[in-house]
Order: sequence, then C-alpha cells, then structure tokens
Amino acid sequence: MTDASNLIAFQGEPGAYSHQACRDARPELEALPCRTFEDVIEAVRSGQAELAMLPVENSTYGRVADIHHLLPESGLHIIDEAFVRVHISLLAKPGVRLEDVSEAMSHTVLLGQCRDFLRRHDIRGRIGADTAGSAKIVSEGAERHIAALAAPLAGEIYGLNRLADQIEDRQNNTTRFLIMAREPDHARRPNRAGEEGMLTSFVFRVRNIPAALYKAMGGFATNGVNMTKLESYMVDGVFTATQFYADIEGHPEDANVRRALDELRYFTSMLNVLGVYPADPLRAEQLRNRRG
Repeated sequence: MTDASNLIAFQGEPGAYSHQACRDARPELEALPCRTFEDVIEAVRSGQAELAMLPVENSTYGRVADIHHLLPESGLHIIDEAFVRVHISLLAKPGVRLEDVSEAMSHTVLLGQCRDFLRRHDIRGRIGADTAGSAKIVSEGAERHIAALAAPLAGEIYGLNRLADQIEDRQNNTTRFLIMAREPDHARRPNRAGEEGMLTSFVFRVRNIPAALYKAMGGFATNGVNMTKLESYMVDGVFTATQFYADIEGHPEDANVRRALDELRYFTSMLNVLGVYPADPLRAEQLRNRRG
C-alpha cells in the first residue's frame, strides 16, 4: 500500500494533463487520480494524499470553471505553481497508420485546438468525456479507424502509438496549475530552476463604501507591487456579494507588499491569503516572449 505522504492527487483519468503536471512538477511523487476537483481536495484534507494538483487557468480558454469558488473553502494552502504546455498527440492502436484514421476522439476543448491538423488529414472529431478517457476508450475498442487526441503520457499509459505530435494550432497554449497542501509554506525559496521570485495569492471582499475597490487597489500602485491577476466572482448566489481573487508578485514580508496589504485591509471586510510560493520558470519565459 502506497504511503499517503508519497501521493499527489489530481482530477481525471491517468494520462490527463493534470497527471502530466504532477509528473513535471513532482516527479518523486506517485499521482492519485480522482473523479472531481472536490475529491482531489478531500483526498488531501483527509490525509489520503499529501498534495493536490489543481488547474486554475489556460492561456487560450481562460479560467477553469468553479475553481476559484473551491480554493477559499478548501482549507488547503497554495505552496507552488506549475505551468504545463498543452502538447497534443494523435494516438492510435498499434499497427494503425495515419491514413487509416478517419475519426479522432477527445474533449471538445482539445478538438477545437487541432482544427487545422484534422482538416488537413480529413479527420472528423468525435466528442469524448475527457482526453485521457478518450485514449483509454480507443485502446480498449476494436475499431481501428478511431484515434484519440491527448497528451503523449496517455499514449504511454494505454499502449497507443503516437501517429503525430504537437499538432495543436497554438504552440504557446499553456495551463497553469496550483499545488496545494494542508499546511502553508511561506518560506522564501527558489523555484525548480533555482530562480528567485515569490508570488502571493489571496481573496478579499471590499467594504460597502463608495469606490472601495479603487481605493483598495491604490495601495498596490503607490507601493510598486505588480498585480498579475485580479478576478471577481459572485458568492452565495447573490449579485451584491462579490469576492475577488488576486495574485501579486512579492512576499508578504517585503516592505512594499506589506504596506499594500495593510492598505487593502483597511478597505476590505475579509482578506484571506491562500498561499505564498515561487513563480514557475515558464512564467518569466512567457513574459519575455510577449515583450519580444
């Protein structure tokens, strides 16, 4: 029986992109597949797993639905982030050639990311529940004209051949994941590449006063703190109750970050720091690419 301290939980079938994120970011741990995001969180809360790997956003499709509602209520803490490039392979049963394939099964999002390739090879898309699950169905089925669109890892797990690799229309398509644990870790530490640079994530609600959000954000501008993300969402199904999720560069002990958070507290009715963690190496690379 595997020791829970050696497990990292993810949502989906083995071979999913979340599984790939586990391998890339925590190769020393064994990945534990779970049915839902809630199951992933509960696995860590209950001690069944040590860490959780949760996707929060994609560079092409934006925020992962419902995840920001789950994070503040999870009782877990963000201790790291992981960026995973979405490289898509066409996977088929052994002996099947590319010219034999007339249908490709995958999640609707992945089908939309390979339109050019599918059109060039006259392959129709077939919607599957998810990416790794589609690869599993293809591996277990008898039909040889159906292939799957999934991560190369799925082909490795389900014994499928990779007929084509990196067939996605956008080569910079990236998903950001958060690694969460039962206990916080606010220590300053380098990322996996040995680079310095910390991020702080938090949620807050502004007080019911005029221009409260504008005033709350002013502290970050005047103190030179870069806010990399700010998103709002309703809470408790009430239009007038809005919560904000934010990521900023820096550590809460940095003088400018401390001053900005102090100003934020003055204009908020709730402030909850979700995590303090190193920036993934791909974050800086993407910023350099945008700047040319």
